[in-house]
Amino acid sequence: MTALALLDYASVFVFALTGALVASRAQLDIVGFVFIACLTAVGGGTVRDIILDREVFWISNPSIIMVASAAAFVVFFTAHLLESRYRTILWIDALALAVAVPAGVAAAIAVGAVWPIVLIMGVATGCFGGLMRDVVCNEVPLVLKQGELYVTCAFVGAGAALALLYLGQPLSVALIGCAGATLILRMGSLAFGWSLPVYKSRPPRV
Repeated sequence: MTALALLDYASVFVFALTGALVASRAQLDIVGFVFIACLTAVGGGTVRDIILDREVFWISNPSIIMVASAAAFVVFFTAHLLESRYRTILWIDALALAVAVPAGVAAAIAVGAVWPIVLIMGVATGCFGGLMRDVVCNEVPLVLKQGELYVTCAFVGAGAALALLYLGQPLSVALIGCAGATLILRMGSLAFGWSLPVYKSRPPRV
């Protein structure tokens, strides 16, 4: 199994957990759990593959859907054991982001994409699944939530991978650096409130 396949599997499973947890907050049935888990799990990778004109990863490997469905079943029968499902979603989603961004970077590099496309694919793979999940479940999208870093984490992580490759490091080291930078920044935002300045409107001048 290739490194990209492993990253896809890991990303799918962890993002599916977050999708199923959001489904539990919406009190959906088991079919709803599976649908939201699969949507979250494959959303970012599907956007990535369509843009890169690759065969969509879960079509070429349907076992991906089975992995996401298994995660949905696990959460359906265990979500009630969690003290705070929302906090759990945030932390698991941070881990999912740190896996998905390197998967996007690796996929773009595999097709010979230039560096701006590698950067964009890392961000898209990391962010679009969660965005779809939150929009469908009528939640405030984490990618747009004020006072938290999310897209910025994906951008910095993908940028770290490119910087390491530019410095002559092997792809494996670059992907580990990508995951580490993404995870540290996202967890720092959750734990310590790291954020970027937000726009504040000013009264019009007379």
